[in-house]
Amino acid sequence: MPTVDRVLSDETGAERTGGKPPAPARSEPKVSVIVPALNEARNLPHVFARLPQVDEIVLVDGGSTDDTVAVARRLRADIRIVRQNRRGKGNALACGFAAATGDIIVMIDADGSTDPLEIPSFVETLRSGADFAKGSRFQPTGGSADITRLRRAGNKCLSMLVNLLFGTRYSDLCYGYNAFWARHLDVFDLDSTSPPPNSTDGRLWGDGFEIETLLNLRAARAQLEIVEVPSFEHSRIHGVSNLNALTDGMRVLRTIAREWPRRRDAIRVAERQVR
Repeated sequence: MPTVDRVLSDETGAERTGGKPPAPARSEPKVSVIVPALNEARNLPHVFARLPQVDEIVLVDGGSTDDTVAVARRLRADIRIVRQNRRGKGNALACGFAAATGDIIVMIDADGSTDPLEIPSFVETLRSGADFAKGSRFQPTGGSADITRLRRAGNKCLSMLVNLLFGTRYSDLCYGYNAFWARHLDVFDLDSTSPPPNSTDGRLWGDGFEIETLLNLRAARAQLEIVEVPSFEHSRIHGVSNLNALTDGMRVLRTIAREWPRRRDAIRVAERQVR
């Protein structure tokens, strides 16, 4: 036989919280923005000035020799600073993802090329049912003030190859403005803890600019609901990009070759489960 107190507790909800009504459930997802940065002190004021209201900003420093960290802290007292444990943009993102506490994770660049004002579009795409919101410069209202003819042609060829092999419909494979629900983080299988390998550049596979392709391919392999979001890429504000069209293009091609067998294995497993 339940006591009177227990019955009243179940009916009013007040007894369970010491006489106070229960706190309302959070209706809005918490948004974490990951900003990998290496010597971007001059660009951060421009980038942070355009950030909409978000719940968490994680700046991942790649060993900057300028005032990147000091400037970030001056601009945003609530910013979280993470030091990446290896080298490269891919490793920086992996470390930032691991540190994020939000329900939604958004990745932007610290050089001003990705527009923070587009973040609400990515968030809304996820809230409307997507698992992975993928920025595209080649969707209507998208574009680029930075991409060269060589990079555009290479991107188009690589996108066509991936669409053929992975059954995707990507219009822009090599673009790093993406967002996803944090609950899918394990899908990407990124290493944020291993020390640098004893190799020439001290990077594991996925630590470089190939990270953007890697995320796109693994999202497809996991059969996440992927929706492209139109995005406009601006020119870097200050400094020079570390991207090399030839060498990084070859890393993307190698990424496709390495991920394709895993895609086939996933298809075989799915077929066996159906049977």
